[in-house]
Amino acid sequence: MTLIRNEDVIQSVADALQYISYYHPVDFIKAVHEAYEKEESVAAKDAMAQILLNSRLCAEGKRPICQDTGIVTVFLKIGMDLRWEGDMGISDMVNEGVRRAYLLPDNVLRASILNEPLGARKNTGDNTPAVIHTQLVPGAKLDVKLAAKGGGSENKARLAMLNPSDSLTDWVEATLPGMGAGWCPPGMLGIGIGGTAEKAAVLAKESLMDPIDIHELRQRGPNNRLEELRLEIMDCVNSLGIGAQGLGGLTTVLDVKILDYPTHAASLPVAMIPNCAATRHAHFTLDGSGVAELSPPGLDQWPDITWDAGPRARKVDLDALTREQVAQWQPGETLLLSGSMLTGRDAAHKRLLSMLDDGENLPVDLRGRFIYYVGPVDPVREEVIGPAGPTTATRMDKFTEPLLSQTGLLGMIGKAERGSVAIDAIRKHAAVYLMAVGGAAYLVSKAIRKSRVVAFADLGMEAIHEFTVEEMPVTVAVDVHGTSVHQTGPALWKQKIAEQHAVEVK
Repeated sequence: MTLIRNEDVIQSVADALQYISYYHPVDFIKAVHEAYEKEESVAAKDAMAQILLNSRLCAEGKRPICQDTGIVTVFLKIGMDLRWEGDMGISDMVNEGVRRAYLLPDNVLRASILNEPLGARKNTGDNTPAVIHTQLVPGAKLDVKLAAKGGGSENKARLAMLNPSDSLTDWVEATLPGMGAGWCPPGMLGIGIGGTAEKAAVLAKESLMDPIDIHELRQRGPNNRLEELRLEIMDCVNSLGIGAQGLGGLTTVLDVKILDYPTHAASLPVAMIPNCAATRHAHFTLDGSGVAELSPPGLDQWPDITWDAGPRARKVDLDALTREQVAQWQPGETLLLSGSMLTGRDAAHKRLLSMLDDGENLPVDLRGRFIYYVGPVDPVREEVIGPAGPTTATRMDKFTEPLLSQTGLLGMIGKAERGSVAIDAIRKHAAVYLMAVGGAAYLVSKAIRKSRVVAFADLGMEAIHEFTVEEMPVTVAVDVHGTSVHQTGPALWKQKIAEQHAVEVK
């Protein structure tokens, strides 16, 4: 009889979540490095270099790959012959493991889960509860797959009820560009087909738990229709030219995973969920012998690469910056920012505008300043701040016009593209939007020399901080004229890829 202790489940979940917070899967590291070696776009190559450097730093320092340490998703296959030592339910065990992992003093992980999604939206404080899927199976083992899924990539999930005669590849090709770059490519696409709407979504999420093996598949050749689709969709998506961080380039996805399930004759449910550049998942099995053991990868698994903006970069003093200087910045240009900036996300923006609407004085002066869209991880040991990478900028689009017009804000820093509403406001007010690399949060934090909360401390990680930074690397993503590199870059590389393909066909 297999007897599994409640404590073994709890500690195994906690250990796995800590493990994936700072160790990328080795297959992912190799896939990004391979894409980096092949990349011809300078901007995309720079972004992947920062992702790889960040990954190694996190493995060395045992600190989170991304400031968004995710919503925990768990797939449990529970052997029907198992016996339990302890009186906790399986969901309670998993959530206690989540709580233990996210509150570990040596590597505190950011709590991002809110109660009452359409109400108070109060943070639970320990990242519980997890989203848990359970299945009873024959046997006497507990099989666990878990992931920490970032909100930026989760928000780009797409679901459609296609007609049975529709083309899945055509749907992906039409849908993916509209997802933007907020999911932090390069990453994986998980696709679920069949069943019902909710089944397709679960299949898509579960498919992302598998390792990257598309190159092995391409080498041996597909054995069935799903494998053919994986290759077909990957080639189709990469031909779009979206590239790393949406800057334009050869590689947008590193792998495409597909799971299917029987469905109704009149239906074709399809779900697509991307995994970002901070892909985090683990798989372990408990058989009654104790806590699961996860072997750390050797540091020799990471490529020996360096990244230096060098003479290409313009050094900027934020504390002496003028609008005339900002007007000289070129789309796609690399900047190294030094000086002070403010931070703010959705909740802070909403509160600032509410105060303006009520005629109240703001707690911070935004005139001539930059706001960095970030919700940092709390610092540990000697850190000034924990991992502090950018969040998806489009969520702040609706706040951009009123904030620029009423406060004199000079610029914004975030992740991925801006929508038309924000670009119009940036052009109108001669402001600027800068992009930091998503998936390089620990690397970014190394540029932060001082940090203090200056407003809205009750918002936790969404409070307004003032950062003092030294040579923080960013890219001019929307200039004062409204030119967006997330529009020009992919368009250019889509054309280049099509021309290269035409030459190869000849």
